[in-house]
Amino acid sequence: MIILKKPISKEELAELAENYYGDMIKGVVDVDRKKLAIDAELHSDLEGLLLKDGSAQEHLWGINLYPEMDEGDFLEFDSLINIRPRQNNRSRYVEDSATRDVIKEIVNSFIL
Repeated sequence: MIILKKPISKEELAELAENYYGDMIKGVVDVDRKKLAIDAELHSDLEGLLLKDGSAQEHLWGINLYPEMDEGDFLEFDSLINIRPRQNNRSRYVEDSATRDVIKEIVNSFIL
């Protein structure tokens, strides 16, 4: 598990994906602190890593990245940690389009 400090290539991301799922890597984005944690079996593990780093849970959103896919299919907004009725997100999907846009921006700043 790592919190990215600098951008990495899709090739490096693909190598990391081999650690757990092969074609996919789990990630958690802190939309407030503009951080991205990757490389764990579960989103909740990455969530815990970011919480220990000082993130607030309400700013953390789980995603999946597919390094071998084209831009439209590269990023998936699906995670159990995204289910939060108190924030009006009642599914695994990140329902708020503004939040999805921030997540995309952060992911694109770290994955080249």
